[in-house]
Amino acid sequence: MVCRVALGSHAMTTIFSKIIDGELPGRFVWSDEHCVGFLSINPLGPGHTLVVPRQEVDQWVDADPALIAHLTEVSRVIGVAVREIWSPPRVGLLVAGFEVPHLHVHVFPAWDMAAFDFANAAATVDAAEQDGYAETLRETLRAAGHGDHVAGA
Repeated sequence: MVCRVALGSHAMTTIFSKIIDGELPGRFVWSDEHCVGFLSINPLGPGHTLVVPRQEVDQWVDADPALIAHLTEVSRVIGVAVREIWSPPRVGLLVAGFEVPHLHVHVFPAWDMAAFDFANAAATVDAAEQDGYAETLRETLRAAGHGDHVAGA
């Protein structure tokens, strides 16, 4: 059983929990006992992935240090794949949390500082293109030895 209580607030299931539980669709690239990774519906760039703990924690400062360490490592692994696939000068990593009150880490290719501005996020996406990005990430993660945690592996 997964804990679905956000720290410091009343019990409430977030949209991310509904995606994790399969109630809403998601383009998953990673899944383990502590977190999942799925593509953002408003990406800052190709392959923009959200790394989300299964446990509902609102703010990252309220999360257990071991969970933060795990999310950071999963984000790093996905970031290495993003860098390999899209060859950006940097791979962005952000924890903002204003859009959904459920801790999540943004991992995305960044060609400049504008890539970190959510005002530049895509309002709409091409479904086939996003499916392709997700599959490319999965293939790259599998090739890097992470097949046990790749969604659909």
